[in-house]
Amino acid sequence: MGESVAEATITNWLKEIGDQIEADEPVLEIATDKVDSEVPSEVDGKLVEKFFEVDDVVKVGEVIAIIETDAEEVEDKDSQSEVEDEKVESVEEKANALVTQAKSTIQTQDFSNSDRFYSPLVKNIAKEEGVSLEELESIEGTGLDGRVTKDDMLTYVEQRKQGKGSFASPTKEKSVQQSAVTTAQQKPQPKQVSAPVHVNAEDEIIEMSRMGKLISHHMVQSVQTSAHVQSFIEADVTKIWNWRKKHKASFEKREGEKLTFTPIFMEAVAKSIKDFPMINISVDGDKVIKRKNINLGMAAALPDGNLIVPVIKNADQLNLLGMAKKVNDLAGRARIGKLQPDETQGGTYTVTNVGTFGSIMGTPIINQPQVGILALGAIRKVPAVIETPEGDFIGIRYKMFLSHSYDHRVVNGALGGQFVQRVAQYLENFDENKEI
Repeated sequence: MGESVAEATITNWLKEIGDQIEADEPVLEIATDKVDSEVPSEVDGKLVEKFFEVDDVVKVGEVIAIIETDAEEVEDKDSQSEVEDEKVESVEEKANALVTQAKSTIQTQDFSNSDRFYSPLVKNIAKEEGVSLEELESIEGTGLDGRVTKDDMLTYVEQRKQGKGSFASPTKEKSVQQSAVTTAQQKPQPKQVSAPVHVNAEDEIIEMSRMGKLISHHMVQSVQTSAHVQSFIEADVTKIWNWRKKHKASFEKREGEKLTFTPIFMEAVAKSIKDFPMINISVDGDKVIKRKNINLGMAAALPDGNLIVPVIKNADQLNLLGMAKKVNDLAGRARIGKLQPDETQGGTYTVTNVGTFGSIMGTPIINQPQVGILALGAIRKVPAVIETPEGDFIGIRYKMFLSHSYDHRVVNGALGGQFVQRVAQYLENFDENKEI
């Protein structure tokens, strides 16, 4: 489902136990953070066992079902019956073994209660070596974002064996000591309680959707993580307006799809990030991770009111035609729920178009773990002062506001302001003779 996807929620079983399944036929529907997708079968066969129900959260790598395939035909017809009986028994034994193994895996060691992510390999090593969840939590990971790697597990197991008993890691001992000191020094803190909500008899109570809950949690976590600062600039996009007006009909006739402003804006953002690469970073504790690829998230509103952010990978490598094709493809499939999980992962900077609904500017919340997000305001026809060699005069121009929210922990005002200024400069200096 994508390298960064760790778990998914089962939303619907399309097949029941005993149903025949063809290869590539969908068996169930799953949902990750923001994307719903189908899981097809890789083989022809019959569904004989399901280990999870609707709304269960499943880690990547876990067994969710058993599909029984047909036994192969035997050429020797004289011994066919005997051999087929043996094959059936063998298939049943293997299926039973798989079922037992899967059930054992699910019912024994359970690491789902942990807030940390553990890969299937790490969990398998822990189960084989009898490493408890408490021990696993104590291991200091050397992988990305502090994740426990295979080498960390092997080192831990080896040290525990050398200790001839349970091995208490230095990290855990240090943590216990620090916890004791902290507990002794700190005074009890009053528990934060949210303000009570009074419900009247005529009020309607609506349960938040799964996606709504995820977005709510993500937005609150982002505000608590990053020091949000905003910079605003107004850009004259008259050249872009006139260019699009000139080419949109021929483009739609030739390509069979609309030419919007979005790919032009995304192209300008990608160019600006190349000019200011320290906008294309993430924060990991006291370290700054400078991203090599420029992957632009494109916030899109869904018909149900929720938001999704498909990602244009390596956006700086696309020309305007390629950008237009990519934008239309992702936006179209986002609206009908056909995005793949990996298409919403790996973004390094996000652009959101608040002008779609008439807003002239906005103060968007940063999409973690990124450090910046740009809001595009509505394009307005306004009177403006136009400077010429012959003097200044008043004319009608098409203008818009660009609102840049950035993480002040690592992006200072100068960099944040220069970046959005460069985006505006690319838009204002757009080549009116550009072909697409």
